[in-house]
Parts: sequence; C-alpha cells; structure tokens
Amino acid sequence: MDKEKKSFEILVRENSRMLTVFLSTRIREQAVIDDLFQETMLVAWKRLPDYDLDRPFGPWLRGIAYRVTLDYFKKQSRIPFLMSESVNELIDKHFESINLEKGDMWDEKVEALNDCLKIIPEKYSSVIKHKYFSQESILNVSEWAGISLEACKKRMQRGRILLAQCLKSKGTLFVKPQKV
Repeated sequence: MDKEKKSFEILVRENSRMLTVFLSTRIREQAVIDDLFQETMLVAWKRLPDYDLDRPFGPWLRGIAYRVTLDYFKKQSRIPFLMSESVNELIDKHFESINLEKGDMWDEKVEALNDCLKIIPEKYSSVIKHKYFSQESILNVSEWAGISLEACKKRMQRGRILLAQCLKSKGTLFVKPQKV
C-alpha cells in the first residue's frame, strides 16, 4: 500500500497542472476549481484499484474530473458552462496530444529509470538503489557502503544529478531535481 501511495503521489504531481487547466476550461471560479480538484483526487484514490496500468493516467484522471464537475453542476442546480462541440473536441485533442508524448506512460518512466541506473557509474547507482529501493536511512547506506556520512550524501547528490541528466536525455524528466 505504501508503494501504491507513493506512485499515486508521483502521478498526481505530474498531472496536477493538466488537471487544473482541464477544470478551468469548465469552471471559472478558482475556489470551485480547487474544490473540484480535491474531490477528483479523493475519487481517484478510492478508484485506484480500478486503474488499468497499461493506459495513460492523465485521461483516466480527466474522466473522473469530468464526472465530478457534472455532479457539481447537478448539486448546484446550475447549467454548466457549455462550449461548442468543436471547442470541446479541440481541448480533448490537445490533452490527448500531451499524453502521447514520449515518457508520459508510467512504464516508460520506470523503464527509463532502470536504464539510467545501469548507465550511471556503479558507485552512484548502488547507493541510490540501496537508499530508495531498500528504503534505508542515509546513515545506514553510508555504513553499508563503508564510507562516511558526508561522502555518502555527496555521492547521492552526484548520482541524482547524473540520473536526472540521463532521464532528461531520454525525455522522461522535465523538472529540475530537488536537493535532499
């Protein structure tokens, strides 16, 4: 369950901007957009066991957001902000094109990560694997590697930088890596 939660958090972070834009095409009030975003996340979390890992996460999440938006309009007894069919099709095509880019599928990201862990030097990949795959503390990793705590931190930092560069070259990382 813990890995499932972390995976969900990663997917949500990657798709949060897209979801906010999607909701703002249907609703104009920012407070309502924020509320519907939260509601969409709750529904998605509850329905996560139904998610098909072979399909893109973004369209699945947008489908949930669409239904949450319709429920909102029903509860408010309001008529939804309607756009012409051609505008709706244009928006849907745009979001589909975003999801078709290389590196958007979860399997592609995991495959790229595993490839990059094989490419970067062993002294970096081994501490990264031990830290993140075994979920060890940095102190335990330094003891395992037989190096000082500070040397281990530096090795982790350099390894993450190399990993980020490799992932960027594969088109699966679009953000600046964070320092830990």
